[in-house]
Order: sequence, then structure tokens, then C-alpha cells
Amino acid sequence: MSAPKRRVPAAQRGARLARRTPVDGTAQPSRRGAARRLSRFSGAPSAGPHPVELAGLLHELTVRLLSADSLTQALDRLATFAAGALPGVVRCSVALIGEGGPLTGAAAGSAGETFDQLQYAGSAGPGLEAARTRSVVTSVDLPADERWPQLRAAARADGLAAVAAVPLDVRRSAVGALSVYPDRAGEVNPEVLVTAMALAGQAEVLLGELHRREALTEGAEVDRAVGVIIAQRGCGVQEAYAVLQESAQRLGLDRSTVAGRLVAAAARNSA
Repeated sequence: MSAPKRRVPAAQRGARLARRTPVDGTAQPSRRGAARRLSRFSGAPSAGPHPVELAGLLHELTVRLLSADSLTQALDRLATFAAGALPGVVRCSVALIGEGGPLTGAAAGSAGETFDQLQYAGSAGPGLEAARTRSVVTSVDLPADERWPQLRAAARADGLAAVAAVPLDVRRSAVGALSVYPDRAGEVNPEVLVTAMALAGQAEVLLGELHRREALTEGAEVDRAVGVIIAQRGCGVQEAYAVLQESAQRLGLDRSTVAGRLVAAAARNSA
């Protein structure tokens, strides 16, 4: 009987990948491939983050995100946490593209505001490319990168030298990216990338849970609003849902917002 194979922790797998021979290319098919490629930026192999330190970061990120009041607040906390946890980074930005919805973004750091605004306005840039291709997108010299000519001047003006954009895939909700901007061109440390990938992987799960909670809350609010409409109009359930949807379309608001206002108005009138 052959001996059972030993499971290798994720942090150790990332560390091994950072030590492998780098390959060329600007986009990698996976986060693990990106860790291998970015090892050439630092000029020396890296052992990766210590498993205990990485576990501590993931635990702290979990606490911060799960205690957020909304998905938007969670994105702000993710960007702020990543900017503080990754050494040598001047900016971290997060972008999420929901199905049929607008792009939601958050950022933290001392540079890059104009760069992000132009990237989102023009629907082109490293973060959006990582979100769309589901692969890690990197640049060792943003001000000279010919893939995004409309962003080169902004990168230079904002002091953004390089980038590693790690994809986010929030199941059944949105795709996006966590973009990390180091302070010097060609100096993206593979250890930083391994940590960023671990944070992004944990964030995917946490953001998915927050989205599920928001959906449950929205559903409960809509049900209460439907009950109010039924009581006011004496109509059936299907008609009440139709009235709510029609009101949302007429006002140019989402259904949950209209439902919340309707329930609040009914509570005031009954007080």
C-alpha cells in the first residue's frame, strides 16, 4: 500500500511558486502563475510570507469585512487593509462589476486617484482587464505601458510606477480586481504578490457572504413593502409586486430602495 500524499498548505504552495523560474508575459492564467512571473521583479527569490503572519492577516481581514454594514463599506475596508498590510505599496484599489449593475470601486493610499478615475471612465486599465480576463495583469512600468496609452500621463502624474492586478470572482454576484501599486517600477516583490493573492482569495468568500446577507435583507424589505401595498390597495400578491416594480422604474430607483421608503412611510403614518 502506498503512503498517503501529504497536503501542502496554501501559503507554502504560494511560497514554492515564488521560487520557481519566472516566465514572460503580461497576463497569467492564474494567480499562482503570476507569483512565479513576478519573482523576476525583485531580482532575488523570496520564501513568501510566513504562514503564521499570513494566517493573522486573513483572520483580521475576515473580522473587518464581516462586520461591515454594507458591501460598499466592505470594499473600503478591503482597500484600506491591503494598503496597510502590503509593504512598499503606495495604493490599493478594488473594483467590482456586478451583473447588469454599475462598477463599484474603493481605494486607499497616497496616490493614484486620477489614474483610477480615468481607468473607470474609459473602461480600460489593469484592474478592469484583470476583472474581465480572470487573470493576473501586471505592468513593471505603468507610465510607459503601451497597452493603456490614455493612462500613461495619469500614472506619471500620480506617481504610480507599476501594478499587479489580482482578479476577484465573487460567486453569483460580481467580478472585479484588487490592484496593488508598488512605490517603484520593476520592484513588485513576489512576497507582496503572494500576500495580495491570499487577501483576494479570502475577500472573494467574504464578499460573497456579505452579498448573500444583503440579498436576504433586501428580500425581507420587499416582502414587507408588498404587505403594505396589499393592505392599502386590497390587491393580490402578484399585483402588489408589479406595483412595487413599476414604482421603482418610474422613480429610477432600485426596488429595495423604494420598498424601504414605502415601509418607512407606512410606519410614520401609523405612529
